[in-house]
Formats: sequence, C-alpha cells, structure tokens
Amino acid sequence: MEPSDAENAALMKHLERTIPPMDLRDAEKLLREVKQILDECGVVFFLRQGTCLGAVRDHALIPWDDDLDLGSIIGMHGFTEDAIEPTVAELRANGCYVEVHRDGLYTSVKIMKYRIKIDWQCYRVVKGTIAHYPGVPFPVSLFTELAEVEFIGDKYLVPSPPEEYLRCKYGPDWVTPKQVGYEKDVLDNMPEGAVPGRAGWLRRSLAVHFSSRRTGRLLVLDSNGDPVSGARVLVAGLGQARTNRKGYAKFYLPGPDTYAVAVTGNSREEVLYEEAMAPGMTYVYRPDPARPAGRYFVLAEE
Repeated sequence: MEPSDAENAALMKHLERTIPPMDLRDAEKLLREVKQILDECGVVFFLRQGTCLGAVRDHALIPWDDDLDLGSIIGMHGFTEDAIEPTVAELRANGCYVEVHRDGLYTSVKIMKYRIKIDWQCYRVVKGTIAHYPGVPFPVSLFTELAEVEFIGDKYLVPSPPEEYLRCKYGPDWVTPKQVGYEKDVLDNMPEGAVPGRAGWLRRSLAVHFSSRRTGRLLVLDSNGDPVSGARVLVAGLGQARTNRKGYAKFYLPGPDTYAVAVTGNSREEVLYEEAMAPGMTYVYRPDPARPAGRYFVLAEE
C-alpha cells in the first residue's frame, strides 16, 4: 500500500529535521530518474551546492550529505515559471512525492523518493544575482554558460567556472572535505549587507522596533543555563543583534522559514546552519560543550 500524502509529508519533515546521510545507491538512482524526467520536459538544470561540490571535487556524491541539490533559473536557458507545474506532474507520475513552495526569490520544489530528498530550486534573477541558501548572492554570470561534467556515469551541468561558484559558496578552502565546519566557512564568506530582493537596513530596523509580525527573539543561555548579555546573534543574510541584560536578542524575520544563525558569546561561537524560526516567536539557545559544532534544529521555543 502506497503511503498517503500526509505520511509522505511527515517523512519529508522528519528527514529534513534529523538530516540522516543518504543511501548513495538510492541517491544516484533517484538523481538519474529525475534527470531523465527534467530532460524529457526540456528543463535545463544544474547541480548546485553540496551536489556540485561532490561532482567537481570528488567526482562522487559526498558520503555524509543528506540531500541532492539541483537548480534552474527562470527566464534563462528557455526555462519559465509555466514549466514548473507540468514537470511536477511528471515527477509525481513517476512515484515521487513533491511539495512546491513559492518565495519572492525562488520557487522551491522538494522531491522525495526512496527516502531520498532532492531540493530543486527554481531561481529568479534579482538585480543581477540569484540567492543560494542561506542568502549567498551569486552573480548571474556564473549561470549564463553552464559547464558540463562527467558524474555518476552521465553528463551533468554545473555553474561556470565551477571553481569560482564553489569559492563563492564555501570560501577558499572548498577543496578540503569537511563534514563539520563548512557551515562557518559559508557564513564567513558571505558578503555584508542585505541580499538583493530582501528588505533593506531601514525596513529591517523599523520592523525590529515597531512590528512583532516581522521579528523573532532569541534567549541566549550559557552552559549553566544563565542568560548571556552582549552576545551577538547573526541571522545570515538578514542582519545581527545583541542580547540585552536578560539575554534576549530581537531580530528581523521575513516569515516562517529555515535560517542559518551564528551565536557568539562568552568567547565562543557556534553556527547553527539550519534552524526553523517564525516571526512573533521566542526561541532559546543552549550550548552543548560536548558538541561545539555541527548541530541542526536545536533552538527550542520558549
């Protein structure tokens, strides 16, 4: 008996929150199936983020990666917004569970089969850039003429030059495999300022001061459970704030989503690369001295 949409949605959420490494054979199988469908639908796509990193650096999927990352750009290579729904229909006909989420900067198509997730991001060009998670603005010139690479027995497209794309995302040390620690490299390598297409400094500042509907709060505690004042809370691509005497920081959030957060206080920094947060909510951060890096979805609601 095939699982229901509700069961698939629950499994998708579970995989997103627990981030288990993929079964590489199933991942390769699903990638080939999705490539065939996208090719038959006339959709030009490229490998991005960790999947591109594995293809270019290792000529293989990264063993500890938890999903596959594909991208297409609306308005380039003959790809349009109207092509998304027919392609989604073909994916579903092939037995994939698919969710479609629309954002101002992209339409996210989440695909799942064999307990493997594919994140197909359909980007919009905004001020000459496309924005990769967690808010890295890439020049559209990297995607104008895509390069071809040999990967898992077939040919796939990647941004060009791929080395520059990977440097923009992961920093100059992208050639060094890192299961933990690459998250900080990504945040440290991000340019300062707002992501093109997102709210500017003034709008964010007004929201923080006057609108709880566009802000979140984080209580920063130390390892003893005491509040930390003066700690820096950085929400990647959106700005930063300092905790007050009671340990609370208030910051701009455009909507419910997954965000990358860096917390710096008491001479230590931790990057929380994927945290689910929503405006109007207060969250609590507690460090784990036994695990100073590589944690995901650890913020608790107050």
